[in-house]
Amino acid sequence: MRFTELPRPSRVVFGPGRFAEVGDEVARLDRHRVVVVTTPGRKALGERAADALGDRCAAIHAEAVEHVPGEVADAGVARARELGADGCVAVGGGSAVGLGKAIARDTGVPLVAVPTTYSGSEMTPVWGRTEAGVKTTGRDERVRPAVVVYDPELTTSLPVATSVTSAVNALAHAVEALWAPDATPVTRLEAAESARAIIDALPRVAAAPEDLDARADLLYGAWLAGAGLAVTTMGLHHRLAHVLGGGLDLPHAGTHTVLLPHVMAYTLPAAPEASAALARAFGGDPVEVLSDLLATLGAPITLGGLGADASQFDTLAERAVTPPPTHPRVPTADEVHALFDAAL
Repeated sequence: MRFTELPRPSRVVFGPGRFAEVGDEVARLDRHRVVVVTTPGRKALGERAADALGDRCAAIHAEAVEHVPGEVADAGVARARELGADGCVAVGGGSAVGLGKAIARDTGVPLVAVPTTYSGSEMTPVWGRTEAGVKTTGRDERVRPAVVVYDPELTTSLPVATSVTSAVNALAHAVEALWAPDATPVTRLEAAESARAIIDALPRVAAAPEDLDARADLLYGAWLAGAGLAVTTMGLHHRLAHVLGGGLDLPHAGTHTVLLPHVMAYTLPAAPEASAALARAFGGDPVEVLSDLLATLGAPITLGGLGADASQFDTLAERAVTPPPTHPRVPTADEVHALFDAAL
């Protein structure tokens, strides 16, 4: 057995009511001029964060949007510099966290993330930015949040449909961490437990959206998924999600949800250890269990339903394999095109 285990530098604060402690966490970092980042729809929650910060809040910047368009990222960075910000608190889903990461990367200020969805990106040093329909991602330790505050009370009002796709986004992180070439014993344990928790909690959240224990279990699964992916290499699934999301402006979590069963079916025969771990976590054939669950929950299951334009598939398939993704089964452009067609 040979592996390299990396440090986990983020402080994690988890539990109902912990959102109230965001001011204490910022004080612990000795920050005094913090910009609160969120989306326009979550501005009220941003105001709650500002209230918790008190005099330490310099301003609320409620301009985050999906896929971190370049102009939105640049405007957020400019605002932080104009304010003389020495810290950033991102409150919301992947859009808010993504903009917070852009600010942290370009200004060097520490980031505190308060996720209200289940994507798990708050645990990773991965950033994204979209320019002219092309989404670029990279890794930079400056964007890894110094603190992540998980409060399931912030997720109970998340609509079931959004909860499902967001949780499958997290599940995709766990799946990719399982078949990553640089997986370790620790990341495999995290990813398998994440997959188990998410598959178990999703039906419970759908049946009782205000069930705090079920919501906490989804956040727990998202945390573990992000923690595992943070120190492993993303493969084909994320490459396809980013190519389609950036190229066709498709919803990020919905694209993950549609693609994941197809990418699992393509990949798992070449990844027997990941396949066995997922079978144990899911309690059956991983592709069948996930496909049946998504159908039962009414999740999006086709790219066509998300508004995908198939005329762009040739270009996007070539983009997806240039350079070839690090993956147990490296596809050709024709194989990627076939995956897109199957998901259409």
